[in-house]
Amino acid sequence: MQKVTDNVYTDTTLRGCNPSVVVTSDGVVVIDPGQLPTKVVELRTFAEERGPIRFVINTEHHVDHIFGNYFFRGTGTVIANKGVDDNFMVVGPDLDPYEYAKEAVPTDDPEGAAIFPERDVYERDMNRPQVVFTGDVTLRVGEHVFELIHTPGHTPGQVAVYVPQERAVFTGDTVFSECQTWLMSSDVDGWLAALDRIAELDFDYLIPGHGPVTDKAYLEVQRSNLLDWVGAVAAAVAKGWSRRETMERVSFAERYPVDVGQGYMMNHIQTLNAAALWDKLSGTR
Repeated sequence: MQKVTDNVYTDTTLRGCNPSVVVTSDGVVVIDPGQLPTKVVELRTFAEERGPIRFVINTEHHVDHIFGNYFFRGTGTVIANKGVDDNFMVVGPDLDPYEYAKEAVPTDDPEGAAIFPERDVYERDMNRPQVVFTGDVTLRVGEHVFELIHTPGHTPGQVAVYVPQERAVFTGDTVFSECQTWLMSSDVDGWLAALDRIAELDFDYLIPGHGPVTDKAYLEVQRSNLLDWVGAVAAAVAKGWSRRETMERVSFAERYPVDVGQGYMMNHIQTLNAAALWDKLSGTR
C-alpha cells in the first residue's frame, strides 16, 4: 500500500480500481475494496491491523469497485449512493459483472481461484450496501470527517469522498489518472459538472479511481480528455460518418496506456467510447 498521508493509504498497482484506507482515532474506513480475491483479503488484514473497520464506501457500481465487498462480510457498514445500490451487480445485455470479475483471476490473481465464490454462494451474501443515501452525506469517524459528495457522470451513483483533515479527495472514476478513460454509458455533461464540484474543494491529494495519485491540477487534464472525445465524435457526426466509421476512425489510443492488467482492451475502449458518444450525439439511440 502506498502511504499518501500519515492516515491515508491506497494501492495503484492492481487490476481494477485503487482500493484505499483511511485510519482514524476510532477505526478504519475502506474506500472501494477492489475485486481480486487475495488482494482484497490482504486489504482487509491491512485495515484491521490499524483498527476496527467502521465503514466500507463504494464510490460506484462497477464490479472492480464492489466485488470485494464479499470479502468484507462481518466488518464495517457498507454505504453507497442509491445509484450504486440500484445497479449493484446487475447483469446487463453486454456485461455479466460476476463473470467479468472471474475472468481477471487466472491472469491477475491465480491464487485467488481457491477463494473465488461460486455464483450461488456469492449471490446469497454479496454484502451490498446496508446504508443507501441520496444527495450528499457526512460521516464522522473519530476525529475525521468524510464528506460523501454525489458526483454523477461516470455513473449515476458516483460519489467523491472528501477528507478535509487529510487534505485528500477520493474521486472514484470521475478521474482516470494517466490512463485511458472509460466512457461507456456516462453522462459527460454531468461528469464535467462533477469535476467542477470537486474543484471547489480544498485539497492537496487526489486519489483517482485508476492510475497514480495526483493533485487538483489533474482535474483540468481529465476535463480536456472528455472534451476531446466529445469534440472528435461530434465532428464525425457532423461529417456524416456512420457509427461503424466513427468506431473505426476516432481513437485516442496514443494518449495513455490502459490501466493495470487490461492492456489487451485498448481497442475495445476506443470503440466503446466512440460508439457510446455517437449514439448520444447522433440522436439515433
